[in-house]
Amino acid sequence: MGEVEESSGPPPGSEGVPFFSQAATFGKLWPLIEERINEVFATGKFSHGRQVAAWEQELAAWTGARYAVGVNSGTDALVLLLRACGLQPGDGVLVPVYSFVATASSVVLAGGRPQFVDIDPDTYAMDATAAETAVTPESRFMMPAHLFHQMADMAALGAVATRCGLTLVEDSAEGIGMWQDGRHAGLHGKGGVLSFFPAKTLGALGDAGAVLTDDAEVAHMVAALRHHGRLGPTLGDFSAISTETDVPGHNSKMDDIQAAVLSAKLTRLDEDIARRAELAAAYTERLRDVPGITRLPRVVERPAHEGRSAAVFYVYLIEADDRDRLVAHLTRRGVGTEVYYPTPLHLQPCFARLGHRRGEFPRAEAASARALALPLHPDLDLDEVDRVCATIREFYTGQPT
Repeated sequence: MGEVEESSGPPPGSEGVPFFSQAATFGKLWPLIEERINEVFATGKFSHGRQVAAWEQELAAWTGARYAVGVNSGTDALVLLLRACGLQPGDGVLVPVYSFVATASSVVLAGGRPQFVDIDPDTYAMDATAAETAVTPESRFMMPAHLFHQMADMAALGAVATRCGLTLVEDSAEGIGMWQDGRHAGLHGKGGVLSFFPAKTLGALGDAGAVLTDDAEVAHMVAALRHHGRLGPTLGDFSAISTETDVPGHNSKMDDIQAAVLSAKLTRLDEDIARRAELAAAYTERLRDVPGITRLPRVVERPAHEGRSAAVFYVYLIEADDRDRLVAHLTRRGVGTEVYYPTPLHLQPCFARLGHRRGEFPRAEAASARALALPLHPDLDLDEVDRVCATIREFYTGQPT
């Protein structure tokens, strides 16, 4: 996952460079969004209706998934996916220790036990060697997370999962548009998830999510679990939902208005991804020689898919000396930032009962102390990128912007 952890800077619409804004995007798309929202009002069905069914088909086609099941958030998508894949109480689930808290809390909510794994410093994702070392007799699942701009090494992690007899699922919440070895993020094991939190590469007007899978049984179970364990005669047919419940479920249905917004925004997703790549390249060019910036994003080249890229810049993440003072400096100059993630998962209070201590996962702890995300979204212009980079250079060199 990757929701807002800690942010700074001006709110959208105020003077400065906000970390995220989609005002211009919505302005361009509003006629289409309005048309589709009006269809929702015309039907009077605001949840789990026709727009959701249509959106699921569009999303499945765009990602190449056999099934896409819309739900109310990326977090619930993870919980439902784990349950649908057969997680039992107490099952161990290998998860990266450097991620948004929902990566691990979803395991707890589904009844499992998180087993933390340190990261690969090139991708910030679960390290395959560390994952194999972390396997115990209680381990049943492996759930890598794809963070920031590219996927984990799914070939290496998949090989570990096969050798160790683990069910592989993906926290691909940030992974829309990311491909590896001819498959979209979320489709390298039993299934994966997408989050449509507003700041994501494809964002809704509020919370929304989806499960992607090629497995018919998983898809049907997720579809039932999202609606109190009730299911229609076929997946995507909401006209004749059963009144009988075979398994206790959740109220995790997707709202039709969110489906309508996402359907409209999907029409320009390729354009938005290309714009994000352009902005990321501009940052890299301007920051490559700035003293104090110890790391710029690295793209590990792996086979993707014809016409697609392995990298999609959800955020532009740097590592920097004196990170927290840099954040304060940028804030004073009106530049919004986000810290990913200031407290790694093994040190979060909610997981204290697992008994971990500082120093156990050195790569994750180092990233937590140094990583900083800069503004990157399709509404950003190159003049704003120049301003952000000049302000960073000012901090490290003392030369005014």
